[in-house]
Amino acid sequence: MSHEHKDKHASNDKEKLDKKVYEHELEKLQQELVKLLEWIKFKKLKVVVIFEGRDAAGKGSVIKRITEYLNPRFCRVVALGVPTEKEKTQWYFQRYVANLPAGGEMVLLDRSWYNRAGVEHVMGFCTPEEYEEFLRSCPEFERMLIRSGIILIKYWFSVSDEEQEKRFQERLTNPAKRWKISAMDVESRSHWVEYSKAKDAMFQHTDIKQAPWYVVNADDKMRARLNCMHHLLSLIPYKEVIPEKITLPPKQCDMSYIRPPVSDQTFVPEVF
Repeated sequence: MSHEHKDKHASNDKEKLDKKVYEHELEKLQQELVKLLEWIKFKKLKVVVIFEGRDAAGKGSVIKRITEYLNPRFCRVVALGVPTEKEKTQWYFQRYVANLPAGGEMVLLDRSWYNRAGVEHVMGFCTPEEYEEFLRSCPEFERMLIRSGIILIKYWFSVSDEEQEKRFQERLTNPAKRWKISAMDVESRSHWVEYSKAKDAMFQHTDIKQAPWYVVNADDKMRARLNCMHHLLSLIPYKEVIPEKITLPPKQCDMSYIRPPVSDQTFVPEVF
């Protein structure tokens, strides 16, 4: 049975999380994530976090909250598009390898090499032989990454079909969210069962001891964000790195400097 079929109502019987409680807990977790990234930088760790799941499951929103206060030079979000004609001739994992972290970096993959086990397989964008080869080689690829010193964390966001439908309808009616629904999302609606079967097969082959899948119940967006962030912090032991004290020098003052006339500059209209 599909994990989504078993878990889809797991969070529905809980009371709605109070927004003030959510914002308070979110702030605490975001502060801890800043400390975690400083530790990653200090210890030269290499961290990869994969976010996979159904369309509209909330992957992007949790990535946004994780990265909101993190230094983008050391925490990168990678969301690769459709491979180019050249990339299609390369080793399948090649373009993902090019985006792996150096020491002191954390990379968040918004979709990943698991595209081959999901959309590419279901929609026929790869051959059956390429799909079977992926299922064979992916666990070895991930074990190789881990042996190289990379910390690999994999999250699957599980959302019920009822909640996904609700979010799709919201995207259709909200101009600010309209861009979030693509032609592929629309096409995927008629392949719900095939996607469920593909996800179950993917778990069967790639839910390995060295890099297990962690399932996030995502019907409740606020709880899903907090639970995922809390869990991520629990997986990497870290300590607070006390930053060096910074003493600001006196501001330079030169009485001979004369600013150009304000009339020579073009200002943004002060509408507000």
